[in-house]
Parts: sequence; C-alpha cells; structure tokens
Amino acid sequence: MGLNDSSPGAMRNGRGLSDQWADSVVVRPRTTERHITVHKRLVLGFALSIVTLIIVTAVAVVLSIRFEDCGDRRGAPGEAGPRGSGRSNGSRGDRTGDRGDEESVQPWRNPRLPGSLRPRHYDLRISVYMDNFTFSGEVSVELECLNATRFIVLHADRLEVDRVSVTAEGAGGRPANRPGGGVMRIHRLFPFPANQMYVVALHREMKPMRVYRLNMSFDAAIEDELLGFFRSAYSLHRERRFLAVTQFSPIHARKAFPCFDEPIYKATFSLTLRHDPQYISLSNMPVEASSLSDEDGWVTNRFARTPRMSTYYLAWAVCNFTYRETQTDSGVTIRLYARPDAISSGAGDYALHITKRLLGFYEDYFKVQYSLPKLDLLAVPKHPYAAMENWGLSVFVEQKILLDAEVSSSSYQMELTMVVVHEICHQEKQRFLTDVLHEVMLLDGLSSSHPISQEVERATDIDRVFDWIAYKKGAALIRMLANVMGQPLFQKGLNDYLLSHMYSNAARDDLWSKLSQAMHSEGRDINIGEMMDRWTLQMGYPVVTISKNQSEQRPTHYITINQKHFLYGEEARKNLSLQWQIPLTVAVGNQSSVCVEHLIWINNRTETHRIGQMDDDTWLLGNINQTGYFRVNYDLQNWKLLIQQLHSNPQIISVGNRAGLIDDSFNLARAGYLPQGVPLQLIGYLPEETSFLPWHSASRALYQLDKLLDRTDEYRLFSDYVLKQVASRYHQMGWPSNGPGTEGNILQASYQTEELQRELIMLACSFGNKQCHRQAVAYISDWISSNKNRIPPNIRDIVYCTGVSLMDEDVWEFIWMKFHSTNAVSEKKILLEALTCSDNTFLLNRLLNLSLSSDLVPEQDVIDVIIHVGRNPQGRNLAWKYFREKWDILNARYGEALFMNSKLISGVTEFLNTEKELYELKEFIQSSGVGAGPALPRALEIVEGNVRWHRLHRRQFYQWLRKPPSLG
Repeated sequence: MGLNDSSPGAMRNGRGLSDQWADSVVVRPRTTERHITVHKRLVLGFALSIVTLIIVTAVAVVLSIRFEDCGDRRGAPGEAGPRGSGRSNGSRGDRTGDRGDEESVQPWRNPRLPGSLRPRHYDLRISVYMDNFTFSGEVSVELECLNATRFIVLHADRLEVDRVSVTAEGAGGRPANRPGGGVMRIHRLFPFPANQMYVVALHREMKPMRVYRLNMSFDAAIEDELLGFFRSAYSLHRERRFLAVTQFSPIHARKAFPCFDEPIYKATFSLTLRHDPQYISLSNMPVEASSLSDEDGWVTNRFARTPRMSTYYLAWAVCNFTYRETQTDSGVTIRLYARPDAISSGAGDYALHITKRLLGFYEDYFKVQYSLPKLDLLAVPKHPYAAMENWGLSVFVEQKILLDAEVSSSSYQMELTMVVVHEICHQEKQRFLTDVLHEVMLLDGLSSSHPISQEVERATDIDRVFDWIAYKKGAALIRMLANVMGQPLFQKGLNDYLLSHMYSNAARDDLWSKLSQAMHSEGRDINIGEMMDRWTLQMGYPVVTISKNQSEQRPTHYITINQKHFLYGEEARKNLSLQWQIPLTVAVGNQSSVCVEHLIWINNRTETHRIGQMDDDTWLLGNINQTGYFRVNYDLQNWKLLIQQLHSNPQIISVGNRAGLIDDSFNLARAGYLPQGVPLQLIGYLPEETSFLPWHSASRALYQLDKLLDRTDEYRLFSDYVLKQVASRYHQMGWPSNGPGTEGNILQASYQTEELQRELIMLACSFGNKQCHRQAVAYISDWISSNKNRIPPNIRDIVYCTGVSLMDEDVWEFIWMKFHSTNAVSEKKILLEALTCSDNTFLLNRLLNLSLSSDLVPEQDVIDVIIHVGRNPQGRNLAWKYFREKWDILNARYGEALFMNSKLISGVTEFLNTEKELYELKEFIQSSGVGAGPALPRALEIVEGNVRWHRLHRRQFYQWLRKPPSLG
C-alpha cells in the first residue's frame, strides 16, 4: 500500500514521507518541495508501488503486525436483547433486553472475531446507483464451522441489513437433507457498533465439520470520503463526472458488504456488479460474463472467481474511464484506466510500459509468476494513499501514475523508461539510503516510536501500526539481514518463504525460520529469529560508538565498541536501556587506502575487538555502505581524521559512506552526542563532491536546520555558509537546456547528473543565490510575455516557486490562472504548490480559505496547501492558526484516514520551534487531541525537541559559524 506523508521529519527539499519515495521536500519560499523530475519520480514511486505488491505484502506486513489464530474467544456474561435488525453504524444502537443463559456468552463484545466459523467463499452481488450515490447488495457466504456455536459474528459498518437467512449444507458443502439440516431458525439479529460487528443468533448450534451458508441483503451510501466504497469526481469538457471505487485496506471492506474482515480469514470471491450502461466496471479478475437487462438496459458483469485472499484485497470500481493496454512476454494483459482526456493525450503510456518491464523483472527475481490473467492500473482523482496494490486492480492517485505528454517528449519518456527500469536495481540501492533509511531513522529516534511487530486486538489500532516505521523500518531491516546473509542465500530463503506461504497466512517467525534454514544449508549457524527479534520487538535503534583502545601503546590493534539506544531527547535516554545484536562492519584507512572490512557481532553494551594495526593517522569507519540499521559515532580525534580525509581525497571513502557520515554527524549533533561544529566542518568538503547522494544527504540535513533557524536574527550566517559550499559546484553544473536540438544532450546526461544539477539549483535558489534568482525570474518573465513555457520540466517547480516569492501579485494571479487551465495532473500539482511560496500574507490567506471552502482546489490537495503554506516562513503562523480554527472540519473529513490526518498534523507542526508555539500546541492537544492517533504526541515531542535545540545548542552553532576553526 502506497502511503502518504505521516512524517514529522519531512524536511526542506529533502525527501519527505508525503508519497512513496517522492516529494516531501520542505523549502524556503524561494523554491518548492518537489525533489526529482516528474518522469523519474514516477519511475521511483511507481516502481516501488509494484514492489509493494510482491514484497511489502509478504514481508513488511509479516514484520509489522501479528494476528493470532482466532480461537473461540468468549466474552463476559452480559445483556441479551430482542431480535431485530438495524444499520450497523450505531444509528439504532445495540438492541438489549432480557438476559438468558443461552446468551450468557457474548463473543461480539470481544474486539476480535470469535474464530468458531471460517468463510470459504463469498458470492457477492452489488447494484450501483450513481444517480443518488447508493448501492444495494446481496452476499452469500459459505461457512465452515470449526467449533460449535449458535452465533454468527461478522463485520458490518454503515450497512443497512435487510434480510438474513442461514442454511445448513452438510459436510463438504452438500445440501443437508437429513433431520436437522436445511434452513436454520434465527433467534435474533442485531448490530454491535462498538466493534463494527453484526450478530446472527440462532436457535440451535452449528456443528463442527459442517458447512453452512449465510445469506444477507443490505443497502448503503457511496460515501464522499476516502474509505470503503466511496465516490470521486472529475471534469471533462466542463461536465462534472463521477466514479466510485473501493479502498478496503486495512479494515474497510466491512463498509461495503458484511464479511469476516480480518486478514486471517482468507476466502475466494465471486463478484457481480450491476450498473447503468454509461459506466464500465472493474474488479480483481476479468469479466466472465456480461449481459444487458431487457427491462432497464442496465449492465450486469460477472467476474471470475478470485484466488483465496483476505477481504482487504478485494476491489472494484464503477467509472466511465477509457484505457490503453499492453501485454507481458508471459501473457499477462496490463491495462491502464484513466479519464478519457488523459488516456487520449498519452498520459498513462509511461506507467503502462514501466509496469510491463517491472512485472517481468520481479517475476524473474522472485521466481514467482504473476498468477492472475490481468493487471489493471486505475488512476483516480482522490485516494487516501498514493496507491493500493489490490490484486489484479491496483489503484493510484492520478499524480502518481499520469504524466502529460507536454511535460517532456514521448521519445524522452520512453528512452528514460528503458534506461531507468534497467538500472533501477542499481540506483535504487543508493536512493534507499536517503529515501528510506535516513527517513525512517528520524521517526524511529523519537521516544514516541514503537516496535514494528505489535499485537493488535482492536480494529481501530490497525491503522495506527501501519505507518512509515512499519513499512520503511521493515524494509531497512530486511536489507540489513540480506547483507549479513549474502544476497544469493537471502534470496533462496525468501523465495522458499514466498512459495511455502502463497495464499496463506504467515507470521514473522515463518520468515525467520526459512532464512535460518537457508543459512544452515550452507553450514552457517546463525539463529535469524533470535537476532531479528531484538530489532522487531524493540522500538528504536542503537548508536554504536567506535574508538581506538586508549589504554594501549601505539600502534594499537584493538578497538572499543559501545552501544546505546539512540534518542533525540536527552531526558528520554535516561529512562530506556535497550540492547541489540548488531552486525557491525568496520574498515580502517588512511590518506591513500582502505583495508578490507571486518564483520563484528556486538552483543553486549561494551566490547573490545582486535581488527589490525593502527597508528595515529589511521581512521576507523563503521557500518560500511550503511547496510546496518544504526548510527555510528566516533571519538573526536577519529572524526577529525575522517573530515581531513574528505577534504583531501573524498573518493577513498565510498559514496554511500560519505552520505552516511553526513547524515549521522548532523543527527548526532542535533541529539547532543556531538559538538555542533563537527557536521558543519565535515560538509566543508562538498565543493569537491561530484556525486548526487552525499549532496542529497547534506541538503536534507541543511533544510532540517533551516526550519529551526529561518526566523532567528543571525540566520544570514547560516545561509551564507550554505551558499559558500554550494556556489562552485552550482556554477560548474549550470542550468539544464530546453531549446531546439537539445533533446539528445539531455538523454545523454545520466540520471545521477541530472539529479545533482537539480539539487544544486534547489539549494542555490532556496538560500538566496542572486544569479539563481535572476535566472528563475527571467524564465517566468519569458513565459508571461510569450505565453510559451520554455522552463525545463526538471526544474519547473523550483522556478515557479522562486518566481512567485520574488515577483509581484500579477505573477501569483498568472500561476493561479495556469493552475485552473492546465489538464496535466503533475503540472497542476506543482503550480498549486508554487502558489504557497508567496511572501504576501493576503494571498496566502486567500489560498487557505479557498482550499477548504470552495471547489477551486481539489479535495485531494487541501492538506498539501495547508502544509506548504506552513513551510513558508511568511505563512507559518497563518497555517498554524488556520489548522487550529478548522480542526473540526479537517478531522471530520480526513480523521478516519489516519495516514492523511497524520500527514496534516506533522506537516503543520514540524516547523514550530518557539516556547509560545509549544504552549499553543499543548493547549490544542488538551482541547482537541482525541481521535488523532499517535500523530499529536509525536508532533509534541518534535516541537519540544525543536525548542530544546534552541535552548541548548543554537548559541554554540552560531559561535562556530562566526569563526570556523581551521582543519589543522
């Protein structure tokens, strides 16, 4: 499942958590947050959405949540009531009445389903009424009885249940024609809204090893929200059109039909959709039969039976989209469905061809064939996540899958597709450091973090555990484990795991067991479960401090290693004492060479190890290529040697480690483990840095500092220091060309080179380089005067934002007009973001008010508008005030979609850093904090950390900048 931004640590211009490996960069009003060119963002974001289908489902879910096998869980004796039916959203409440011995057990009061019954197959028929946004349905569920029970307890939420019947079908599903078979007499029907359940109480027990059939009919609304079966709208030729689509993960299938809505209850599904013929319908499987009614002319589509799967993977959509298609070498048909104008313009071609290549690649990599006959990609105007990997029908928000042909030429898109898809495995390994590892460590370094494996009992808790810590930390730990095992051995164990648990449930121990077996097959006696439990059952991660043994004469052969729980809050560190089993790789080097790395297992708080001869000029380097999920600190002398190495010959240290040293040093300093000057002195080597990744790591850290400092009196000291590091490389790289005859040159530029050029332009414009400002203004002026947009697509967001912030109100109005006139989804998004860059508070207020009170800003983008206004120093107070005033409206609209709510809360609060703002946040939480999940406590911890940094470290930080020491 692609997720939206839930990170409180999204930073200026760095990769944030707003979209899967995509934009959550935070910038000064001189630029925007989008960080990579649109076509490459689609490669990374879209490719990893496809990976999610295969990996996250199989691995991250196993790591992040554990569902116990359900037994016959018995509740405490309680009330029993008369037979009845009702809408299960609580409008009629729980029907209670006389108590009776036969109802002394009330399994519906347990937050988990009782486990006495197991669904085997659902036959589901849905009629969709798009004229009044309602639907009606009938579901017939084949049930296997595991333990004798009189109660059928299943999930239903916001459904008006009309008729219910139960029949006994005998053993193996055969009709029961003996005494006691046939129709089961129903004693009572009632909803239990507290647990989103519906209860069918029978007069006599269902018997184990027998099969029964539950039939229910129901009605419900197609809601104007983002979960269950919901509606969305778009405009075509000035006509407003509607579509309806499902989002069931993790617990929202119950909003569309009565079902056993827990992942353990896998079943097959046969779906039939009936609707007006002006629409088409899609589902996980191909249409098996289609017919037109003689009475009303409506279409009835019956879809093929699905494989055995959980309810949250079931999906359907009713829309009037069109499509384009392709086919893989193995015969899988891939279609991309979108708005007719988007399809006709070729906006979906890019993603369609990428999908074809990626599906083939992952089939080969995992040795598992895609087992459905088709894969549909559906681009919808609004969705709670960036994407959802429903089996056979993956749903994407438009911005993540559509690319308008006007943004870049078709030939360039296709050339880029072929090149990047081929190289994704190699380049993604590096981007993983900044976009996954560094990102999640910001969150996991907070005391409000949580283990990635958690017991879940209540439905309301499921959304809370599926956050970026679960997803990205899970991926980082798998990467660390694969490095320890070696890629071939890891792949062997993983493939065995995937094949063994296909179509079935699995727990994390199943994965560890298969990986341990793979290790043992090669004679390596490592207990993977014992090692990984420390990482999955404990929150956070360690900081490993490496130093030469000071008690020995020089030269020495020994190092001392210490591990502590890394936390940003100094007070929090006093209360937590956790330990990990750490696979630490260490190398030693000097000005001219690096020796072979050593793998050292750290099991205790402090250990001493022999690694080789070292003298006073030898430096130590830990966590080679940052394959481990921990930070590394050194004694100050070793930091000095590493900094000297970077300044004199940085290439001795690998690109990944250069990026890692930058990220570790800034975060160690922020948390108080290092003096503030160490990371500042370290990045003094950047004018010599030619690789994108260290620059990207540095820009993330610098924007993180920028949000702390941009309202301080001495801010100019900081911005000047940044520009000093950027200037030479920025002028050397220049700006991309976009004139006639330059396409070939653009194609020849490497992906990393283009990314570095963009990063440098972003930094230069953000921190006030005059030449960068002049170039941006010239581009905007040319666009306005000629009405031809000659701004290179790779930097349009930077230019738009810089121009809006520097130029007058007419430019804002021009961008506003272009926002409404363009049909290109990606262009529309960056134009809207540019409007938030203005220094004019009147315009920012106007935009905020329009976003929530009119149709001029798409509902999907309202949260981004508020967040981006808050990231603008001129709009920070406006956004914070607006957020508090409109909280009830915002929470009502987005509250149930916790990822979106968390994104909003963290995005608005992460830049607060004064005592006054901290007080206001505490006051707001006290009055309005109910229902926001972990986002508000996390926001409070971050703002407290911001205030603490000012109190403890700002003075030392500026002292260093006023008089930087020499390297000698």
